Amino acid sequence: MLTLDAHPTGRHFLQIPGPSPVPDRILRAMSLPTIDHRGPEFGVLGRKVLADMQKIFKTRHPVMIYPGSGTGAWEAALVNVTSPGDHVLMYETGHFAFLWHQLATRLGLKAEVVSLPGTEHGVPASWRRGVQADLIEQRLKADTAHHIKAVCVVHNETSTGVTSDIAAVRRAIDAAKHPALLLVDTISGLAGADYRHDEWGVDVTISGSQKGLMLPPGIGFNALSPKAIDVSRQATMPRAYWGWHEMIEMNKTGYWPSTPNTNLLYGLSEACDMLLGQGLDVVFARHQRWAAGVRAAVRAWGLPIQCADDTVHSPILTGVMTPEGVDADAVRKLIYERFDCSLGTGLGKIKGRMFRIGHLGDSNDLTLVATVAGCEMGLKLAGVKLAGSGVQAIMDHFAAHPGGLHMPAPAAARATPQPAMA
Repeated sequence: MLTLDAHPTGRHFLQIPGPSPVPDRILRAMSLPTIDHRGPEFGVLGRKVLADMQKIFKTRHPVMIYPGSGTGAWEAALVNVTSPGDHVLMYETGHFAFLWHQLATRLGLKAEVVSLPGTEHGVPASWRRGVQADLIEQRLKADTAHHIKAVCVVHNETSTGVTSDIAAVRRAIDAAKHPALLLVDTISGLAGADYRHDEWGVDVTISGSQKGLMLPPGIGFNALSPKAIDVSRQATMPRAYWGWHEMIEMNKTGYWPSTPNTNLLYGLSEACDMLLGQGLDVVFARHQRWAAGVRAAVRAWGLPIQCADDTVHSPILTGVMTPEGVDADAVRKLIYERFDCSLGTGLGKIKGRMFRIGHLGDSNDLTLVATVAGCEMGLKLAGVKLAGSGVQAIMDHFAAHPGGLHMPAPAAARATPQPAMA
């Protein structure tokens, strides 16, 4: 068994769906000396990362950057736009949608859940498919008194490997002629899957640093719409640290009302340079290609993919369902102990029924081929009968669909933040 002072040879294969592997370039940026968060150099850094994150979210409106987790960013979104006892509608696509509902309930909100009924392969049907926008439209049309104040959905459900159609949810709200705000969690989707805050009519987008942005955990985000900002002025839920308005004012000059996480912001600046320098469309295409390769491997094994709808497979992760009677966590443990490869566990209602392969962040074709090889060996050692070779399938896919999409060369090392972007 590995201990904290153990040092296995080679690099650990961190193939969970986040935190994702952090590029050395970002780690080096984070190692710069900490500067005064009230000094002039920090103002330059602050303005740069705020402007960069608007480009990542594809918005012209304010983006809140918190020292905190994605869970904190959920809370920030809710407490800024609701009042005690407000009614919110949440669509359950997996464990993180369930946890968001749980958080809303603890805040004293009336959190109603919509989901698909029934089961598939012994797991909830709603945990194998994306948001069904028509169900949201039906519920909102029935709410003639407009009691529902917000609709909350998860863009990329990290527990299941499903990416939902957010534009369809906005169309459903509009078709119902309902004033509810649209709140979207893209904690695992941002910077790995296509996301358009303004174009898709999202009011509050929630995200975090440890997935597609390739950073360690520790930064939470809220991207805002003008409507959300207006609603927040009348909302009466208690808030202090999470409050938007003081942050919006101080962010205009590149500063924060409380102490920011300076060295993580160095890393965020570098991550944005990498992503925007390469181009988001190129980044999205790379993740889609990786995901298709991993899915080809799972299909070659003859195992079901957790996401049952081919149109909404996540580019961030793939959920692999193990045969009835095979404990997926035992398979994961075997793969970790034998091959130093970490895979995501099944969560909540699907614990023990599946494991998750992350294909995001600082990865490449060979990383994923090796990951599939580790999974294939582990499944065989666990006694799972496989239909064919997933390793051959992923190699064939990558050979037939060339990538070669590399990050640009890093800028020269610098001791101080660069000037703000125009």
